[in-house]
Formats: sequence, C-alpha cells, structure tokens
Amino acid sequence: MLHPLPWPVPAPLPPLPADSFDALLAKIALRRPDTPVLSWCDPATDAPAMAWAHLSGTQLQQRVAAVATFLKRQHGVRSGDRVAWLGLNHPAQIILLFALARLEAVFVPLNHRLSPQEWAAVMDDCTPTVLVCDEALQAAAGDLAPHCRIAPVLLASQALEGAADTQVGIDAAPATDVTQTPLLLVYTSGTTGRPKGAVHTQGNLLANMAIAAQVQGITPDDVVATVLPLFHVGGLCIQTLPALAVGAQVLLFARFDPAATLRCIETQRPTLTLQVPATLQALIAHPRWAETDLSSLRAVWAGSSLLPPQPVQAFHARGVPVCNVYGSTETGPFSIALPPSHALSHGGSCGWSAPGVEVRLCSPQGTPVAPSEVGEVWVRAPNVVARYWPDQPACDADGFFHSGDLAQQAPNGCHTVVGRAKDMIISGGENIYPAEIENLLVQHPWVSECAVVGMPDARWGETVVAVLVLTADAAPDGQWAPQLQAFLDGRLARYKWPRRWQRVANLPRTALGKVQKAELQRQLSDPPAADVSP
Repeated sequence: MLHPLPWPVPAPLPPLPADSFDALLAKIALRRPDTPVLSWCDPATDAPAMAWAHLSGTQLQQRVAAVATFLKRQHGVRSGDRVAWLGLNHPAQIILLFALARLEAVFVPLNHRLSPQEWAAVMDDCTPTVLVCDEALQAAAGDLAPHCRIAPVLLASQALEGAADTQVGIDAAPATDVTQTPLLLVYTSGTTGRPKGAVHTQGNLLANMAIAAQVQGITPDDVVATVLPLFHVGGLCIQTLPALAVGAQVLLFARFDPAATLRCIETQRPTLTLQVPATLQALIAHPRWAETDLSSLRAVWAGSSLLPPQPVQAFHARGVPVCNVYGSTETGPFSIALPPSHALSHGGSCGWSAPGVEVRLCSPQGTPVAPSEVGEVWVRAPNVVARYWPDQPACDADGFFHSGDLAQQAPNGCHTVVGRAKDMIISGGENIYPAEIENLLVQHPWVSECAVVGMPDARWGETVVAVLVLTADAAPDGQWAPQLQAFLDGRLARYKWPRRWQRVANLPRTALGKVQKAELQRQLSDPPAADVSP
C-alpha cells in the first residue's frame, strides 16, 4: 500500500520561535503568565502522592533573570564562560540554560551516570567557572571543585535562593545577534574514543526547536512528560525545549520510574512523551501497564535508530503510535523522523528527513550511493553543530556532518538504518550489516534484546556472532540456538547467518543506553555459551 509523504521532502526550515533565547523566554512568559509551564517531581521522594512543584511563565522569566544576575555579580560568570551541572533532572537546569544564554555563557550538563574520573576529564577539557549540583550529587560535586576554574560548587537550591536577593537592578539582556553564540556543550558518549564536546549555538537550538515542534505538531495545548535525562540532547531537545518554545506545559521527572510514569499518564494526562527502548520495555513489563488509561497520549516518540518490536506493538495495540527520531549529539538531534501517520505502516524505519534538514547517503569515497544502496548518513542543517570544543570542525567543508551510521533509502524517501560503519562485518568478502540481523532476531518471541558483532576468523576474515538476552520461556540451552537459526531460514541469506550464538543476562551499555559492541567483542574472547555450525 502506498502512503503519501508526511511532509514535502525536501522542505524548508520552519520559522524560528524567536531570534534569541531571551526573546523566547519573553514569549513563554506572555503565553503562560500565570499557568504552569514547567512542573517537576521526584518519584523517589514524592511517591505515592507525586507532589508537583510548578513554575508559571512569569515565574520562570523572573528566576532566569535573577539567576543570571546572581551568577554574574556573585561568581563573575562572563560571556564565553562555562557553567557545569551535575544532578538529576531539575528545573534549575532549564533556568540555568536560559540564564547563561542571557550572559552569553555556556551550559555544560554532566552525565550523572558516569564515573568520577570521567566527570573530571570533561571538567578538565572545558574548564568551567562554576559547578552547580543538586542535593543527590552534592558530595560528588564537592570532589570536583578542583577542576573548576574559580572553584565554587553551588547547590541548585542555594543558587536559586541566592538569586532571590538580586531581584533589584536586574541586568538587561544583550541587544545583539546571539544566534552564533555558543550556549550548550554536550559531550558525546565516547563509544569510539575519548568523548568530544559538541558546541550548540543559540541558533542551532532554536532551529532544532522549530523543526521538532513542527514535525511533532506540538501546540500550546500539549502536555509533555519528560522522563529521560536532560544531560543529553534527546531528553532536552527532542520535546522539552520545543514544548516550552510553543507554550506547552512540561512535566519534568527527576528520574525515570515506570510506576510513576504510568501514574502520571493516568492522572496528569500528558499528550506526548519521549522514551527509549529500555524505558518502553519497562513500561509494558510493569504490572500496572494493562490497567493504565493511555487515552491522553496522541503519540509516544522514541529516540533510537532501532526500536524493538515488542514494546512498539504493545503500544500500537493500545491505540498509541510509537514514532521515531533519528539523530545524534551533533545534529540537534532532530534529523530524520517517522511521524504518527506512518508509524504503523513503516515500522523498523526512521522515516524522512525533517523540514530544513538535508540528508545524503554516501559511499566511502564521498559520492552519493545508488537508490536502495547502503551509504553513510550525512546531515546538513541549521541545527547541526559546526565544531567540537574548543575549535575542532565537526563537519566537512560543505557543512555536512558524517554520522558514521549506514542506511538505505526506499523509493519513497524513507530511511532505514542498517548499522554503524565501524560495526559492518566483512565475512568472506561480503558486507554484512548487523542491524539487518538484529531487526529479524528481535521479532522472535524468545528474544528480548539482541546485538550482532563480528569476530576475527582465520577462514572468513570475520564471523557473525549473535549475543542475545532471552525471555524466560525460551527453550533450554542446547535447543534455543538451533531454533533461532531455523527462524532465519528463508528470511535472511545464509552467508549472513550467525555462526556463533551467545546468551547473556544483559547487554553492556553506555550511560545513554547504547550497546557497547567493543565490550561485547572483548567478552566474546571467552569460550561461547552455545555454538551452531552453518
């Protein structure tokens, strides 16, 4: 069945919500002066009542102005300075982001799931003036004080309370073009080497808000439940900032909790939420899943190049489309999207290039590949960063970011990611893309999670290995692997079949949930749990 395109491709960049973050803040205050724009709770401390704290648009604007003045006058934060954050999701992160935009300074959210050594490496790389933390990570933040340029460590509550004393004589926002001014410094996950800081300007972030809001159809009537961490562009930029930009309400959770999320959906009636595969799985596995009223949700969006079919099908069966966003830390991240109108018919794909985003699939030589051929995803758009910190180019001379992801494009323009270029397996001279095998295996009812990697082989160069997390009802050892191989018969060319199968309790992942394939390959140097000959 043919489906019309969800939007013209290519399509121009939608109008920006404002020409600066300070102008955007003024619009937010005008749209929701007395009604909540940002609500917050910590399910670990507020359960079962889930008490919410609220900020109206006017209150948010006042807090931002006061904190900007406090940081400037009390701690000497100036244009170009970095201010780091270490903590769980908190309204102070949003306030800090807007306050630093006013100062033309840079916000550096630290991944709270990293080790102290990794935090210190990031701090040494970007040398922040101030580190702001929440109570949960106050002790860890104190240990990082020597890595600050001036060395104060502020509790978020102290910063907000101290800012209350600066309400008189608040400095005015600069009246200059700040679209090229750096505002957000987000470090990559470091799966292929040392993490690098992607430098997002105010213009990058405003463009991403415009793209994301248009594709998701976010309006002032929406209520967005944010449960993913704001230290990553997914949690911050796919829905949270776009929702604030159009005057919608954001329900901000300190951390993800499946019971609290389901309770929120039933009682607070959000219309949109962003999830990842692991949180989708946790929601459908929770005892309250079947009884929770999901009727307020018009869509669930997910930030992933590959979504496991089980949770997607579970949401679809409840009448809630699961949509996809493809992107990376460097691309805003809103680059390619699969909207609600096509979520059912194009499952397994990432969708179409978003308005204002140019996507090319290129060969290793840098030339566009033929239709339906596999190529590396190149992205050029106003929300793509130009550099890594401090001044390393992130794009080629023509402004394209080379993602390292491999994808195919269908005749109607829809993209499907088939793997990472570095993960491609060459066995017997044939190119094998792990995602193609993973996509099939996760369709089997026994397979909860799957990762496919290549291992050195004297005869073939590399051999295909499938590493799986199986469900409790899978066949016993010695029987499940042959049956899974039989499942591939007729669905996958034999030269692509795994020659080795291994069952594990869980897959090693980064703090952002990405499977660490290099770690899997290291683990696979040990004897396998199960082997299957071709």
